[in-house]
Amino acid sequence: MTTPRMPSVANHYEDELAQLGNSYSAACAADIGPLKLAIASTAEASMIGVGSGGSFTVASLLCGLHETYTGRVSRPSTPLEIICTPSLASSSPVFLVSAEGKNPDIVEALERARRFSSRTVHVLTNRQDSPLMAHVQELPGVKPYVFELAKKDGYLATNSLLLDAVLVARAYGELNGHPQPMPSDVTALRVGGQTVHEWFAAAQPFIAEAVRRGALTVVYSPLLRAIAIDLESKLSEGALLHIQLADLRSYAHGRHLWLAQRPQDCAILALVEPSLDKLWDDMRSKFPSGIPTLTMPLSGADPVHLIAGLVAQMHLVAAVGRELGADPGRPEVPTYGREIHYANLRDVIPLPQPAGPAEEQSKYEVLGAHWPSQRDHGTMRRAARAFVETIRSQRFKAVVFDYDGTLCSSQSKDGPPPPSVVEHLVRLARAGVVVGIASGRGGSIQTCLEEVLPHDVLPKIRLGLYNGGWIAAADTPPAPPAETSEFLSHVTRIVVRLKSLGVPILAHRTTHPYQVSVRFREGLATDGMWFVIADALRQAGLDLSTMVRSKHSVDILAKGVSNSALVADIIQEDKVDPYEILTMGDQGAWPGNDAALLEHRYSLSVDMPSRRLDRAWKLAPAEKRDVDATLWYLERMVLEDGGVIRLALPDVHGKGEADDA
Repeated sequence: MTTPRMPSVANHYEDELAQLGNSYSAACAADIGPLKLAIASTAEASMIGVGSGGSFTVASLLCGLHETYTGRVSRPSTPLEIICTPSLASSSPVFLVSAEGKNPDIVEALERARRFSSRTVHVLTNRQDSPLMAHVQELPGVKPYVFELAKKDGYLATNSLLLDAVLVARAYGELNGHPQPMPSDVTALRVGGQTVHEWFAAAQPFIAEAVRRGALTVVYSPLLRAIAIDLESKLSEGALLHIQLADLRSYAHGRHLWLAQRPQDCAILALVEPSLDKLWDDMRSKFPSGIPTLTMPLSGADPVHLIAGLVAQMHLVAAVGRELGADPGRPEVPTYGREIHYANLRDVIPLPQPAGPAEEQSKYEVLGAHWPSQRDHGTMRRAARAFVETIRSQRFKAVVFDYDGTLCSSQSKDGPPPPSVVEHLVRLARAGVVVGIASGRGGSIQTCLEEVLPHDVLPKIRLGLYNGGWIAAADTPPAPPAETSEFLSHVTRIVVRLKSLGVPILAHRTTHPYQVSVRFREGLATDGMWFVIADALRQAGLDLSTMVRSKHSVDILAKGVSNSALVADIIQEDKVDPYEILTMGDQGAWPGNDAALLEHRYSLSVDMPSRRLDRAWKLAPAEKRDVDATLWYLERMVLEDGGVIRLALPDVHGKGEADDA
């Protein structure tokens, strides 16, 4: 039993709570457009939220709302779970949450998640200048969302937690289309029919009794789990009370024995919403007399109700601290506590061993050979070795690149290649290597290249725009013919009709006589939408074989249009032997829009390889994708005399680089 001490005067933790109104208002006013797009992009997938302490609460709120609104089972995880099992990130989008970004656990979790993730890794943080953000800037495929916090938290997360929780709650509420709006002021949040402070005042006798008993049991509705999680975190991290959590039915499976055998240690707080009011009333009526209980009766489990519950339990923690004469915001932290917190995780937790070489794993993935499929490592390994040996021994006079997702990041919005890529393009072109760029886009690419390429290099770059429909030098403005195509006109009518039916089409563009390009709501994956468009064309009796998809769009091509046309043009116009041309792209498996380009004998993938074993392997390290993988290849292109290059690639077992001599 805990002996209460005299309540103290207002402390650091309570000073923090006095600032909650400012943090709440800042969160309500913040521009959350990019965060909403990130969440929308995960609508068709399960989610993993990662955080520690108060950030774990936000991760739990994020995953709970994701389950509620999308029906996709999602998992809040600690950083250690990702560190020990980074494969969790291999197929689910990951959101890492860290207020200050200096926690070594979250930094290491980011490193390992990015190594295994096949999707963008998202980072929600409250500080731009931090070790976490330093790593974010160095890693490809990571998108940060920084919302600066005016007042730094103390020992326990308060203002950062409320800020991030409201941002997440707003995002889901607004994406849902009919959100219950957040009140304009934190004081308007309600617990049932009461304001937070009215409920909190009525709870004082229960809080005093719980402190006297030294323990608290929290039973909760699964829809309110994030509130329970944060209460447990604060009471435990502050060493204030012994606490156990259970949802209302889990408690009925044996945990109730404490009431019979240790009633003096029991006080029960129930977090309930209307669907479980009757269940809680029935449970409480059967408890032995003398067991103190308190109800937090939230009016629902919408985002606004969850925020109200989080604020209410923060004040409950403050009351527990005052009863104990303790400041939850400034406890005495022992030296060993700081030492174990800032442990060098790389020294004490070994990196997980991959299931096999990265180049083999990427082929298995695109072939659908997931566990428990039998994998014939012998066949795959021999194919990888044969491909690497062949491509290392070959000499090339031309390189044809895809644009989006290869020369520039798939996350960028129609921008130019980064300076590091431009430097290599200039190096190759000035050495006499024929450089080609194939893309489904049109003249915007030429505009981008004019911004970054020297004037003497532009004529040396061959463009194949509109998926190879138009081919010319980069200094020649594209001028599509005025002719029309009945096929493309028919496709356009179908796309317009689909949009009128509610298909989330953001925009479509018909470029006669080459293609129709369809873009979807920002963040929406194109793999599922490809089937929607394909089925509509099938119903109309149209040919589906010309449909391809990128990470941004679905393109329906006119007959005879293919981005491999640029390769044919280089063979014909520059008299380059087909085996002296190297191609590179990110979507190598049909219906990926680089499938035709990577059908070439000598081809490399920067993300998704071809399903063929004799070409289009991804040889870059597993953690390098997109433009980062392209740079890895470019750095290994060794120039020889006469505008010829060779690839100095490591062997398939990673035992070192090929000899550059």
